[in-house]
Amino acid sequence: MNSLKLGTQAPLFNLPEANGGSYSLEQDLIDRKGWRFILFFRGTWCSVCKVDLSEIEESKSYFDGKNVHFTAISTDTQQDSKSFKEELNLSFPILSDAPIDLLNQYGVFHHGEDAPYEDHGTHGEAAYFLLDEKGNILYQQKQTSPFGRPNAKELRKVVTYIKKNLKD
Repeated sequence: MNSLKLGTQAPLFNLPEANGGSYSLEQDLIDRKGWRFILFFRGTWCSVCKVDLSEIEESKSYFDGKNVHFTAISTDTQQDSKSFKEELNLSFPILSDAPIDLLNQYGVFHHGEDAPYEDHGTHGEAAYFLLDEKGNILYQQKQTSPFGRPNAKELRKVVTYIKKNLKD
């Protein structure tokens, strides 16, 4: 499993977007100035993920005011991601990493066939990566289960703390 170091460039990627087309992190860094939260979520079937992503959507004006953008990724199909995005009325990109290539590049935990307990089949676990305007990693948090991940309020604290204490 890959391990990414704080301050280093996050892996760039192109993935299918829920609404069609593809999303490029490299292009997004050029087009939308500011920081990025790259969120890996367990899947469209995950009730905890639905709550978390809905809370982020509700807090979007706060993050927009801090110039922080969100992109969410799961190992679901593009079609499942599209239905999920529409159901929750999410305004940020929802991407599909069905082959789990990006999941592996970012070192996100994978609940595979060899996992010690049953949990909705194979899927990626939750992980959060905050990137600066150049795509360097400022914060990362990875889970091995559905519980213990930061909610929208805690992500707000992360952004506030890092912006206040960021070295020049």
